[in-house]
Amino acid sequence: MATIRDLVTTIRQREGVLAAVILGPDGLLIDGQTSAELDAEDLAAFVPALVGAADGLGRALSEGTPRSLVTEFGGVLAIVVPLTPDAILLVVTRAHETAGLLLLELRRNITAMAELV
Repeated sequence: MATIRDLVTTIRQREGVLAAVILGPDGLLIDGQTSAELDAEDLAAFVPALVGAADGLGRALSEGTPRSLVTEFGGVLAIVVPLTPDAILLVVTRAHETAGLLLLELRRNITAMAELV
C-alpha cells in the first residue's frame, strides 16, 4: 500500500518539480521533499493563508471551497490542492509546458491522494 511519503516522492521526481509538500491546515509540515534552495517548513507556513483567502473568495462567489490554487511567480508555479480537511498538498514547479499536465494529473488523482492521508 502506498504511503504519504510515496506520494511526495513520486510528485517530486517529476520533471521540473522543485517541491512536493503535505501540510496540515495549521501550516505544520506533515511530509515534504524540496530542492536544496527551498525549505519545506517555510513553504508550508504560507499555504494556510492562501487557502483561507480562497475559501473566502469561494463563499463570495457562492461556489464553495477551492479544488486547487495556482499562483505564478516569474518562472515558478505554486499549486495548492486541499486534499482533506486535515491535509493540503503544495507542489512548486518550474513554469513550463508540462506544468499544465501536472495540474491535470493532480486533479484527476485527488481522491486517491486524499486516501493516503
